[in-house]
Amino acid sequence: MTSPDLISPVHEAPHAASAPPIFQTASFLFDSYAQIADVFAGRSDRLVYSRGDNPTVSELEGLIARLEGTEAARGFSSGMAAICGAVLPFVEAGDRIVAVEHLYSDAYRLFETVLRRFGVETVYVDGTDTQAVIDALPGAKLLYLESPTSWTFRLQNLQPIAAQARRHGVLSVIDNSWATPVFQRPAELGIDLVVHAASKYLSGHSDTLAGLVAGPKELIARIDGEATHLYGGRMSPMDAFLVLRGMRTLELRMRAHMQSGLAVARALAVDPRVTAVHHPGLSHPAPKELSGFGGLFAFDLAESVDAERFCDALRVVRLGVSWGGPESLVVPGQAACGLAGAANSFRRFGVSPRTVRLAVGLEPVEALLGDLAHALERAEAVAA
Repeated sequence: MTSPDLISPVHEAPHAASAPPIFQTASFLFDSYAQIADVFAGRSDRLVYSRGDNPTVSELEGLIARLEGTEAARGFSSGMAAICGAVLPFVEAGDRIVAVEHLYSDAYRLFETVLRRFGVETVYVDGTDTQAVIDALPGAKLLYLESPTSWTFRLQNLQPIAAQARRHGVLSVIDNSWATPVFQRPAELGIDLVVHAASKYLSGHSDTLAGLVAGPKELIARIDGEATHLYGGRMSPMDAFLVLRGMRTLELRMRAHMQSGLAVARALAVDPRVTAVHHPGLSHPAPKELSGFGGLFAFDLAESVDAERFCDALRVVRLGVSWGGPESLVVPGQAACGLAGAANSFRRFGVSPRTVRLAVGLEPVEALLGDLAHALERAEAVAA
């Protein structure tokens, strides 16, 4: 997907600016009583307060809607705020959510703590079993998908699942942060709402917290009626500017992440100190709807490799959560499985403590391969 919007996202910018202006303001002024009265009465869409709308944020919302092929989008202060915005306005006590197994750990905690406390039940199904997902739909209110899933990177067959969700009147939501609209456009496959943790690939610089929800105007209007104005999780103008900056190089970066990620995954797949590699480009037949791969995947260490010493021996790859920036990062499953607090998705879905999640960044691939091989050698030698 090559879009001129990614390179020149600003339309009719003040003073013909080549970069989007940052409207760093909390509120907007009125020239008369009549103007403010019209806004309060709903007769005008004039800007009032940046917790509702802001021109810089609106520029980004228009861009992601065009790239995802949806009618509208809304920006939030984080990926989790976007998930809340895509889910909470559409469920109430007594409703049931169908979600794929191995979903993002904090989305799981949202479902199992906040929503369960308010009487919303969530059932989890193996997303690779299309019929199992379809069989769980009757009577559900919302379907929550990730393709691929977190840590295990399992894919779903989105088109038939989306068609059956609509047949049963179930709202479908997908987290598309991993593939981005460069490699996957779920709305074209029938998915209702598309969520992005814009802090990841869309921003691409590890300096932004932001989230987005894209979908039909009718559904975005329902989100506006509750989440946009009442939750307080609106995207800031500066974060919108930073995401817009990052998206100018999105397609180039995604192809670089894909190329390096596949090279590293293939090297690990033949390393005797690694027992499995969880990468959609290797372990799954990719559906035709997915035209490429992100650089985030996981692998399992052999029993002969000490996970802690492996992580500590890395020098180019660093230890850190999140992903999508220029730096390569690992998170050890051994630490994640010990996540404090209630609703630990890693234990619930059986993530192995031998699993390591790797976000391949933009460093030279030879440096990454050498660093991983060195760390594996050091960790195995000590374990032996």
